[in-house]
Amino acid sequence: MIVLAIDTAGTGCYAALYDSDRDIVLGAAGDDIGRGHAERLMEFVDAALDAAGTDIKAVGRIAVTVGPGSFTGIRVGVAAARGLALALGVPTVGVSSLAALAADHRTGAPLMVAMDAKRDEVYWQRFAADGAQASPPAIATVVEARAIAAGHDGALAGSAAHLLRDGEPPAADGVSIVTVARIGAHLDPKNHLPKPLYLRGPDAKPQAGFAIRRA
Repeated sequence: MIVLAIDTAGTGCYAALYDSDRDIVLGAAGDDIGRGHAERLMEFVDAALDAAGTDIKAVGRIAVTVGPGSFTGIRVGVAAARGLALALGVPTVGVSSLAALAADHRTGAPLMVAMDAKRDEVYWQRFAADGAQASPPAIATVVEARAIAAGHDGALAGSAAHLLRDGEPPAADGVSIVTVARIGAHLDPKNHLPKPLYLRGPDAKPQAGFAIRRA
């Protein structure tokens, strides 16, 4: 099966074609663009298809990161994945950025993934030694997360790890697009619909008491 993987949940914008039967990456494209995911995503999808030497009609599944991460970036990726899946008539699955980071740092021991959510907050989740989720994804203040990490008997990974445990080296949150593809190839589409994983509410909220009365 050919999987098209998309990641726009962070500052990066990436696409890759992955052959799950042979466990090989056919082609990939993307860059850490910061902003402008909506304008660049399809360019990178086309570039990945060109690198793979295949047509988009060969895609049998689409996998997309659903966050946590950039509110706008997640919306762009999920909307694009849903649209392409509908047009192609193929299933699409959502892959958690925390789960992808955990897969990249698996060592056979319990793992806590912690991403810097800015504003003195941390996105975090614990995983068992076999990679299974040991807690749901959550957001906490740095102080709260430090207390959680202090009670975690295992490794830490992610850009907030150094904030939670002294001696941890600073790290980036770059999710491997290949890992996203590999995870997405084995998820059940019925149980992993591409729904944005928003752990923090939107910044812009409607002001109560200022609704315009309709005529």
